[in-house]
Amino acid sequence: MAWRLLSDLPSDIATSTRHDWPPLVRVATARAVQSPCANATGLPHFGRSPESSSIMMSLPEPMPSLTSQIARLAQRLGLRSKSALPVQERASGLQLPFAHLPEPEPSIFWNDGPCLQRLLELPRGALSGPVQEDKARAHAALTRLVSKLSMQTLVDLRQVDGFGAQRKNEPSYPTFEAFASTAACRQVRIISYKDFARALGTALPGFDTGATIELRQASWLGERLYWAGDHHLEAFASAVAYARLRGLEVSLPANVTEYRLDRPGLHALDADYHAVTMPAQAWSDREFMALLLDSHVPYARLTLLRDTSNSELLLLERRDPTANAIGEGLKLAGAPDLIRYLRDLPQITRFKVGQPSQD
Repeated sequence: MAWRLLSDLPSDIATSTRHDWPPLVRVATARAVQSPCANATGLPHFGRSPESSSIMMSLPEPMPSLTSQIARLAQRLGLRSKSALPVQERASGLQLPFAHLPEPEPSIFWNDGPCLQRLLELPRGALSGPVQEDKARAHAALTRLVSKLSMQTLVDLRQVDGFGAQRKNEPSYPTFEAFASTAACRQVRIISYKDFARALGTALPGFDTGATIELRQASWLGERLYWAGDHHLEAFASAVAYARLRGLEVSLPANVTEYRLDRPGLHALDADYHAVTMPAQAWSDREFMALLLDSHVPYARLTLLRDTSNSELLLLERRDPTANAIGEGLKLAGAPDLIRYLRDLPQITRFKVGQPSQD
């Protein structure tokens, strides 16, 4: 008991002389020294050697090393290494160039808006991550975000105000009227109904005999109808702008493909995942990668934009406590929340037919 008590004393007492010790310590130590064999069988530090009758006494526990003493002192002073900090606190302290997800501006080009329809046919290999099962669950969650509906109906040509074709080097235009005022469209020269019919027939052969027009629409892009054609865009836009100007009603049979954000799918994603967008620099940031890899959390990545930012979607499963803590911390650090963005998107993009967004 005396040895154990001595080893537990503060370092200033353990290294001082016996005369400097408190009375209780001196008495207990003296008794142990004077009668080492008393109750020897009941003391854990004493034993009898099987080869001799001499009494063997175990050595006292070693004093803590200088490193451990410094670590204890740092802990008492509140100084901890970054790796010892709680995961959420480490994640919230990351210094990364997070960028807000852009709000779509009115544009006649379908692909200028968020191309969420691509999630419906998202390849399984599009996601990256260390564990196949984690990627498979994330893939299934993402493909449930968007639903697709096709219908046949009659559409007034004047309701169409967009192209499904990819914008190349042209600037963005908010309406067909803005596009029709360009030099390329002015070459179409529509000054009469005959010119109108010629221009529309160039873009839509057989429109006058009931040919079907292919259109698409997305709930996150408001009320706009986009023509699926990719040729003779100038002729088509000029004809639509002329029909609006002159009040010409031209009803056409149409196949309309409608894409919608699936609310149950969005709720399910929010319940199961943190979905945050990360800058390209994150994947070479030492602190972030250590946080992600050292903890072996379930995650998956998906590239969102193939541009200079190369932003990626990071999916972290809420059911894993560490992954959940990282997700919460990243949001505190400024990582954009994709789920909140998608939830607000229909309100952001209330584009009216032929008009910019109205507040």
